[in-house]
Amino acid sequence: MLNFSIIVGSVHSVTASDSAIFLAAFLACLVEMVEALTIVVAVGATTTFKISLTAAASAALTLGILVLAIGEPIIHFVPLRILQLVIGAFLLYFGFKWLKKAILRAAGLKAKHDEAKIYEESVHKLSSIDHDTDKSQKLKFLRFLDTPIKREGFYMAFNGVFIEGLEVVIIVVSLSSANKSLGVSSLGALAALFVVGIAGMIFTKALTEVPENALKMIVGIMLFSFGTFYLGEGVKLKWPGSDLFLLALIGSYALITLISVLSIKKFKPRQI
Repeated sequence: MLNFSIIVGSVHSVTASDSAIFLAAFLACLVEMVEALTIVVAVGATTTFKISLTAAASAALTLGILVLAIGEPIIHFVPLRILQLVIGAFLLYFGFKWLKKAILRAAGLKAKHDEAKIYEESVHKLSSIDHDTDKSQKLKFLRFLDTPIKREGFYMAFNGVFIEGLEVVIIVVSLSSANKSLGVSSLGALAALFVVGIAGMIFTKALTEVPENALKMIVGIMLFSFGTFYLGEGVKLKWPGSDLFLLALIGSYALITLISVLSIKKFKPRQI
């Protein structure tokens, strides 16, 4: 059973760093889970929502176990200085990856993520599968997956949530590790899952209006800022204002990102 004291007990005092970690985890999870929701809704609309929601819940449970299995040993047994160096490098990598895509999309050099198209492609893929009942299905707990389309739908929904969530797991554990706590980032991820879950129950189609690229840009800036901050602490650099310097890093990288987008738009090479 999930030990909520791990999550709640570590959020005893809120600092600028805690708030930034919560927001970064929340937005990262929100972006990835919106993408996963597109697939889950498409599977539910094509097969049944029992199948898509069971698959999504199974994937979310697997990811939750993964966070506890990976996060707790890392937090308790790896020296903080090593964590700061390794996690700083991880966050710089993810931040750069997200920022690069977001900048190219904002500048018009890369096609934006089209949730409506993903929804239609998922529905089309499932609709083309044979609907005949599989009489050979032996296991009772799998009898609700008695046709090829249902099994493919379950796999598609599980895979969508798991793959999209795996990157979030790495980010959540990374953000938690440098502060030796799973609490704040786990709460951010859980809050995002709650928001996306409620949205999924309210809407019957994909959330195509979510400004996904803007969110990815914000997350990229925050991850890059945390990466810089933790790497600096890992090499014993004393940041002015301690955790508050994170705000200066975020502001600086946001400005650099804006200048990059405007500069690329000005020269406007061909779309890639």
